Amino acid sequence: MFVIVFLLFILVPIFEIVLFIQMGGVIGLWPTIGLVLLTAVIGASLVRSQGIATLTSVQSRLQQGELPAQQILEGVLLAAAGMLLLTPGFLTDALGMCVLLPQPRAWLAKQIMAKMVVKTATSGFHTGGGFSSGHSSSSNGDVFDGEYQRKPTDTDHSHRLP
Repeated sequence: MFVIVFLLFILVPIFEIVLFIQMGGVIGLWPTIGLVLLTAVIGASLVRSQGIATLTSVQSRLQQGELPAQQILEGVLLAAAGMLLLTPGFLTDALGMCVLLPQPRAWLAKQIMAKMVVKTATSGFHTGGGFSSGHSSSSNGDVFDGEYQRKPTDTDHSHRLP
């Protein structure tokens, strides 16, 4: 993994320099610099709007009681896209713009999630009527530690509170 990251830190700047030189030769120095600045500004505004849409989607999923894992991962990918767009260069801008598009971003998030293992704490209700804390006192998960308070119902007159 270290070798791959090291090569990326060496190869990406070299490709960016080559692209800068070639674009500068075709359209000139100042238009090249202007184009790099323009992509950074446009990219930042697109990251903001896409981020707000992703945050809204996360909140909607949470309200429905679902785990918004893909939307959270897409938010992380949007942050990465923002960093790529703010990094000067045409290659990084192209990669950032690809990640900004909803379909490629969703596909990439699904590919990453397929390779990830997400562990969550288990919690739920047990027969005592209380909510469990998720910590089991036995290795098979049958016994849960927790506290509960029984509240009287309208039909239960024997446990009325004074």
